[in-house]
Amino acid sequence: MTTESHPGLRERAAASLTAARARTAALTDAVTDADLTAQHSPLMSPLVWDLAHIGNQEELWLLRRVAGRESMRPDIDPLYDAFEHPRAERPKLPLLGPEEARRYAAEVRGRVFDLLEETPLEGSALLDDGFAFGMIAQHEQQHDETMLITHQLRRGAPVLTAPEPDAPYDPPGAAEVLIPAGPFTMGTSTEPWSLDNERPAHRRDTEAFWMDTLPVTNAAYRAFMADGGYHEPRWWAPAGWDQIRRHSIEAPLFWHREGGEWLRRRFGVTEPVPDEEPVLHVSWYEADAYARWAGRRLPTETEWEKAARFDPATGRSARYPWGDADPTPAHANLGQRHLRPSRAGSYPAGASPLGVRQLIGDVWEWTASDFLPYPGFRAFPYREYSEVFFGPEHKVLRGGSFAVDPVACRGTFRNWDLPVRRQIFSGFRTARDL
Repeated sequence: MTTESHPGLRERAAASLTAARARTAALTDAVTDADLTAQHSPLMSPLVWDLAHIGNQEELWLLRRVAGRESMRPDIDPLYDAFEHPRAERPKLPLLGPEEARRYAAEVRGRVFDLLEETPLEGSALLDDGFAFGMIAQHEQQHDETMLITHQLRRGAPVLTAPEPDAPYDPPGAAEVLIPAGPFTMGTSTEPWSLDNERPAHRRDTEAFWMDTLPVTNAAYRAFMADGGYHEPRWWAPAGWDQIRRHSIEAPLFWHREGGEWLRRRFGVTEPVPDEEPVLHVSWYEADAYARWAGRRLPTETEWEKAARFDPATGRSARYPWGDADPTPAHANLGQRHLRPSRAGSYPAGASPLGVRQLIGDVWEWTASDFLPYPGFRAFPYREYSEVFFGPEHKVLRGGSFAVDPVACRGTFRNWDLPVRRQIFSGFRTARDL
């Protein structure tokens, strides 16, 4: 693909970068400088680290790697290398202060927009299809989601606002959908801004299986809790049982009980846990235990993608459950448009051809699968994005959440995390064999 044959490519790159920066500003301008520099959890960086890291990665890949320019701030490169310093240590580093970090990121962005106007979006793997610009837009949006997680962990009065979900609501009649046996195309070789772990497209076969039409709800998860699910070791993987015992876990993160009622803390607001929302802030171990208790299992990553992309009428795999068109507010809850998942049963227009709903947006969905490379995987443009995380230590999540921007979410997009993680916007659905 060339820039000339796709004249909107440059505009798309500019719009994606602009949208990401607007969100970054909203997340960092909402709090005081003290909040920006504080570490709200040892699991997360100070918000000011994310802000400067965004600018530093943009400078590294676009101004230095693409344009071949000298480093603007070689002194800060080690501070913002995500592999150099664990998150818990970052507050001790001589980080840029809030205003200096803002100025640095803004100066980088100004030079990047000049570069975007003058650079042919073709001629190298980094430039073809505007990949490097799309990669940086996705990187910033991924850090915006990380910063939103930090906002959820932050204590204090609410500082973020968003309208309540008002999506079309039409609960399906069937609790589960039959996914037929047979082959389908998994992954992609054609999505212009897809990342290395999504590639290449390849054939996979599955047996027939049943899959939940909707994500597991808070009400359904409370039934597991009420039945003693957190106190019965037979439902738990040994490492999960050890985790909940050592940390006295008895409910999803941010839940607590008052006077017989389950409440949750959500971005500084304490509220009753809503029955109809997908359950949120559960670990892989909790999702796996629930599935065992329900006589079911977590779907594999392959099964999840087949349910999300495969159209039995055409035999092809689409970009999204609803087809190849980019997501709209009628399809999915994405982009921090709301600060919570929509009710399970929303977005009928976002259903897959097989009838599975809400596969994109609302909550990341844990799968049974370890994070592994596809056949023919090639690290690009750097090993540290995916390759260093491959292995049984990380489990795959799919589908995105309300905190994910559409630029960083598609039917092939793969997320991964440690099975103990609960602060992320994670939920799940279950499956069973035929």
